[in-house]
Amino acid sequence: MEMLSLEKELKENSYPGRGIVIGRSADGTKAVTAYFIMGRSENSRNRIFVEDGEGIRTQAFDPSKLVDPSLIIYAPVRVLGNKTIVTNGDQTDTIYEGMDHQLTFEQSLRSREFEPDGPNYTPRISGIMHVENGSYSYAMSILKSNNGDPSSCNRYTFAYSNAKAGEGHFIHTYKCDGNPLPSFEGEPKLVAIPDDMDAFTDMLWNSLNPDNKVSLFVRYIDIATGSYVSKIVNKNQ
Repeated sequence: MEMLSLEKELKENSYPGRGIVIGRSADGTKAVTAYFIMGRSENSRNRIFVEDGEGIRTQAFDPSKLVDPSLIIYAPVRVLGNKTIVTNGDQTDTIYEGMDHQLTFEQSLRSREFEPDGPNYTPRISGIMHVENGSYSYAMSILKSNNGDPSSCNRYTFAYSNAKAGEGHFIHTYKCDGNPLPSFEGEPKLVAIPDDMDAFTDMLWNSLNPDNKVSLFVRYIDIATGSYVSKIVNKNQ
């Protein structure tokens, strides 16, 4: 698979929607994830990321302007032992609870489908990072309507064992802007993961469409120790 420029992918797509990047730093020592949200409506744009325990949650920037919290207020990142869960919706909790009861990542998502926001039927994208005893693997999932038909849910899981240094994968909700919004197609895109967390964060934030970007979260986890460093960038300050 050809390695794509993540910067180019973001700059040339005005509305990828919500996106997850997971991979391993170039020096091999860090498990890396990034999650961003974008918005076209006032309700979607009226959000920030805030820390919540070892994870994060979305929160209304101006509570007086919050219209419908059902699909925009959730915990995108939660930590369960040596597993870090990253998703674009409240399926974070579904995965957390399922895996806490010995279900696999894929099994946990069997009870969920794409979002009920026709005509877009936004895909649910999810990721799981497993760091244990110096080893690191991850998986990504997308649950999407059958080419816009909500009567059928297509489920795809992509697993990456012994994650390779300097490589990561990028999955996002929408192929591009449109009306209705077309769902992401194909397998997650192969992208490079650098060692420099600050530079990676800056590149991601500066590459997202300035009108549509809302918030960005980046985390680098030390594979040897499990300790981590995170950054949050919010357009609304």
